[in-house]
Amino acid sequence: MYYKLVLSGKVSFMLRSPFFYFLFFVCLLSCKKEAAIILPKGNAEREKAIIIRDKALVNFQNKNYNSAFYSFNKSKITFENLKDSANTIYNLIQMAAIQQINGDYYGSKETLTEALPYIKQKDIYSAAINNHFGIADKELSLYQDAIYYYKEALKDCKDSISRKAPLNNIAVVYILQNKYDKAVNILESIVFKGKLTDKAFLKTQARILDNLGFAYFKKGSTEKGLLYMKESLQIRTELNDLYGSIESNLHLAEFYAGDNTQKSNQYSLAAYKIATESNSVDERLKALAFLISNRAGAHYAQKYISINDSITKIRNNYKNKFAKIKYDSKKEKDENQKLRLERAENQLALQKAEYQRIFYIIGIASLFLLIAYLIKRHKHRTRLVEIKTAYNTETRIAKDIHDELANDVFHVITYTQTQSLATDNSKQTLLQKLDHIYSRVRGISRENSNVDTGNYYSRNLKEMLSTYNTPNTNVIITNIEKISWDDIEDEKKVTIQRVLQELMVNMKKHSAAPLVVVKFENTSNNVLINYTDNGKGCEKSKIIKNGLQNMENRILAIKGTITFDTEPDKGFKVKITMPK
Repeated sequence: MYYKLVLSGKVSFMLRSPFFYFLFFVCLLSCKKEAAIILPKGNAEREKAIIIRDKALVNFQNKNYNSAFYSFNKSKITFENLKDSANTIYNLIQMAAIQQINGDYYGSKETLTEALPYIKQKDIYSAAINNHFGIADKELSLYQDAIYYYKEALKDCKDSISRKAPLNNIAVVYILQNKYDKAVNILESIVFKGKLTDKAFLKTQARILDNLGFAYFKKGSTEKGLLYMKESLQIRTELNDLYGSIESNLHLAEFYAGDNTQKSNQYSLAAYKIATESNSVDERLKALAFLISNRAGAHYAQKYISINDSITKIRNNYKNKFAKIKYDSKKEKDENQKLRLERAENQLALQKAEYQRIFYIIGIASLFLLIAYLIKRHKHRTRLVEIKTAYNTETRIAKDIHDELANDVFHVITYTQTQSLATDNSKQTLLQKLDHIYSRVRGISRENSNVDTGNYYSRNLKEMLSTYNTPNTNVIITNIEKISWDDIEDEKKVTIQRVLQELMVNMKKHSAAPLVVVKFENTSNNVLINYTDNGKGCEKSKIIKNGLQNMENRILAIKGTITFDTEPDKGFKVKITMPK
């Protein structure tokens, strides 16, 4: 039993049509010879695969594409198991052809790729596969790839007759690329020069003539182009070549579309009628497109939209069905293996999920512990700073009381013991000494009392700084009113006042500065305070010893910065930066 290998291809400048694939097979071996697959008898599995394939061929011819595709796929699987490469390739090519008929070009390329490992030598099978690759790429507008595959198919053609189909296909791609001279050169080289009587040859001749005429028309040789296209239509009409007649009528409709819309409509309607009878949907759409562009009637536009929407849905359904058929068959073939693999994957996924869950728990717990540790550490450091600051303050108060106030009290006691208080001068001197002690007590109290951070903060701060004005020391305060004190936290206000107090006390004790300048600056994010005096200064290494470490601790506690700049006899400078 012999079966013709389907080597179909769209060999004219047309939209792809299912009817075309069904009617025309390109024979690539030789004229009047069919490619045959010889099927040995006597094997039950093989006979079963043959029966399934025969059923697929019948369904293919009857345009039952789903059933045909399913049967070809099932037959292919059996032949795969039998290590029958030729029949496996044959079924795959038929499946790819069905996919291309229904617009599934990417799916057809996958199917053709599946056939490549079974190719043992360059023959009709490799030619057919390359031809179908070319068709798919042409329809996907991958013209360079299409030409490559058509040329590969051409290499496997052994005689001049079989070479005509791929050469014609290459010429069609050149027409699509507007390379009309190249297309004409190829088509002129393969057109028959003599008289033909064989029906198959006449159909081939008509296709070549139609493409040649169309190429001449597109390059500007309208008379020659019209002559060839009309000759092609006449041959096709005499042969009752319905699909070919559609092509010729559409080409002629385009030919007359520019200057003779009546004739263009005549050919468009003829193409539409034949395409409707032949169920060639793409050609119906092409014919309707010409009628719409020629303004033949609004109802043609409605027909176009309706047909286009329907065929898009149908082809999408076909694509999904073809994919599902292949998937279901593969699933049936290796179900047990797949189930085992799925169980292993599920087990692995569960194990992975368990590990991830444990990892997340450990990670979250670690994060909470880290946060708790950082909070505790921050609180501890803050508490240490507070304790150290309080200790330094207490130490400073004790030192002030011991060094100054206690001495003053001792001097007063000594005075009362050694001097007579009966005279007015003695009483006046005692009162002055007591008043001095009272002032010192008030100063110490003021330096360590609670700070009012309310509405009068800036006024109180300025008054505190101004108290250090003496006949020997002039304190200048600038821009204190420009600071938005209401936007600053109370803790930071307290820190500023305490630090400035300590600076002024340090100035009074150690600098003996005639001039002190305290300048405030305000930025979008920070408050800047620059303290400058022209006192004695000191070695930088002695700053800490002078009791200024307490200031630095206070500023660091509110995430600010403080820098000291001093040298002997060159004054004392402090720059404080504090975030708002």
